[in-house]
Amino acid sequence: MPKRLSASPSSDAPRIDSKPSLLVCFSHLRWDFVWQRPQHLLSRAAKTYRVLVVEEPHVREGASPHMEVSERDGGVRIAAPILPPGLSHAEVVLAQRSLVERLLAAETGSPRLFWYYTPMALAFTSHLDCDVCVYDNMDELAAFKGASPELLALEEDLFRRADVVFTGGMSLYEAKRSRHHNVHGLPSSIDAAHFAMSRDRNDDPADIAALGHPRLGFFGVIDERMDVELVAACADLRPDWQFVMIGPVVKIDPADLPSRANIHWIGGRDYKELPRYLGAFDVGFMPFAINESTRFISPTKTPEFLAAGLPVVSTPITDVVRPYGERGLVEIAMTPLEMVRKVEGLMARSPEAREAWLARVDRHLASGSWDKTWAAMNAEIARVLGDEIPTRQRSRAGAKTIPAYAATPAE
Repeated sequence: MPKRLSASPSSDAPRIDSKPSLLVCFSHLRWDFVWQRPQHLLSRAAKTYRVLVVEEPHVREGASPHMEVSERDGGVRIAAPILPPGLSHAEVVLAQRSLVERLLAAETGSPRLFWYYTPMALAFTSHLDCDVCVYDNMDELAAFKGASPELLALEEDLFRRADVVFTGGMSLYEAKRSRHHNVHGLPSSIDAAHFAMSRDRNDDPADIAALGHPRLGFFGVIDERMDVELVAACADLRPDWQFVMIGPVVKIDPADLPSRANIHWIGGRDYKELPRYLGAFDVGFMPFAINESTRFISPTKTPEFLAAGLPVVSTPITDVVRPYGERGLVEIAMTPLEMVRKVEGLMARSPEAREAWLARVDRHLASGSWDKTWAAMNAEIARVLGDEIPTRQRSRAGAKTIPAYAATPAE
């Protein structure tokens, strides 16, 4: 039997004796890429757990396989596998397996939790024991561009292994709740105080200070989930509006982004800088494509725009329509003409109407926070660990042989 953690739903985090439990996260997202759900949650977990995030491999010319471990603010440790180019899929998996085994061999003396963001990590971790297994299913990764054909099979194995499953949105919860006995819909939340700094800012960032108004702004990853044709059409309909698009471009060719005098693709910005940019916008702009890759997304930027005090217009993403559109907090539009007309309506609102809308926004946002989301997750983990069923074994996959070719280098 595994050691039990002395935890209860009311405790801050499970511990045994004086040594905090080890939480090992396997993630497809780089910690230093875009600050989003994993960083919000795991930085909170690190206040009482020892958090170790294992990233996908970096490919480096001339390197021998090794693990580079570094620390970030708040005590989160990042473990990055470094591999040479030219390895086969099987060799990549075997190298990661060996590196993770060696990494965890030094982590003894306390219980450990495995926290998965990607089922692909089962290719090299399915043989390892853990005291509790968490699947934080933040996106429908199988629908994303470039997804491995093995991902669905590996996810099925992860559902069998997991003690608890969280989903990053309610539409994803509805799609996954029948696949596991312990699934909880916990949509991404909000650091309201951080984005509320936007409301009183008048110091425009230097790189957009010369742009005229109105300014429509987007921030986030720019990939196949963005309807770039919609962006271009809106910019053509209103050439006197400025469209400021913040974020790294991934999985699509930057050359395919529409080029217009009033569209500004300015690249990524640090999370700490975002309130300044949002404070310089007039309207939050969410031009998501309606396709398989966006079917289950729950954009974190929706409450972040609102916390910044920005009116928002979005395409009809299910987790934006419900609840934000239904409650009149976000305007929903499908076509370019609908989009620009909704924006014009937002900008024409009276000060009284804007204040009434902002009051409704603040009442809605007050019901959630990343602290509350993490507390709910941790309480569920504690409940699982408090299970007194005497036959409970350490969590392992084991139900199916994991193909050695299931994982590929991220770069």
